[in-house]
Amino acid sequence: MPRYSELLKPVNLIFLLLLFLIFFNPLVIVKAGERGILMVFGKVQTEILDEGLHFIIPVAETVQKMTVRIQKQEISAEASSKDLQEVFTDVALNWHIIPEEVNLAFQQIGDEQTIVEAIINPVIEEILKAVMAKYTAEEIITRRENVKSEVDDLLTSQLINYHIQVDNISLVHVHFSQRFMEAVETKQIAEQEAKKAKFLVLKAIKEAEVKVNLAKGEAEAQTLLQKTLTPEILHKQIIDKWNGNLPLVVDDKFIHGLNLESLLNHQLTQ
Repeated sequence: MPRYSELLKPVNLIFLLLLFLIFFNPLVIVKAGERGILMVFGKVQTEILDEGLHFIIPVAETVQKMTVRIQKQEISAEASSKDLQEVFTDVALNWHIIPEEVNLAFQQIGDEQTIVEAIINPVIEEILKAVMAKYTAEEIITRRENVKSEVDDLLTSQLINYHIQVDNISLVHVHFSQRFMEAVETKQIAEQEAKKAKFLVLKAIKEAEVKVNLAKGEAEAQTLLQKTLTPEILHKQIIDKWNGNLPLVVDDKFIHGLNLESLLNHQLTQ
């Protein structure tokens, strides 16, 4: 058997130290974006290990690492609107574990996968059902920002109780049953046809008003002309229009009855 003094040689000490590090592993490295949950004989401690290198007591102390980076969870949920229409919603949630409470999250819930399955997904489904039930299907479409804001507020207030911070939520896609979509399309077509018919009626009324106004204008012009037209003005208009040609006279009676006024009238009618 080797003597005790031989075991204390520098080479042997280094070898023993390496064996100790390999089997007992007293060093823990917490990577960027992670936190280390320190446990003593399985009991979660209040101390949280930040990023970097840490020494622990082998066997007695263990470390559970959890990410505190922003994570994305996508889920599809079904709900009913206020007017009992089926609403299908695809949700994208960005979230992260609160770094200062990561030990409580692990102690009360578990690791990241357990948090998603046991807390986040059920809470999203519950809140979507509660919010959608407050709005009609049409309001869900026209007031989408209000719906999103209410879902966001409720999720934030509930998940914070589980040491989870909501960073952002998106209602990626909101759609309804095929029967409802067909009814909406039919309603939109009817509204467009009604608007078109209303436009045509207004157009016809405007055109009729224009014609009436034109007729009134012409009548007023004729009335004004009759009031201002004198025999002297008529004679002047006849003379201005006469081209100087004499009419063809076929008998003596017409010659004897011919005067300047009848001649000019004859020219005016040509």
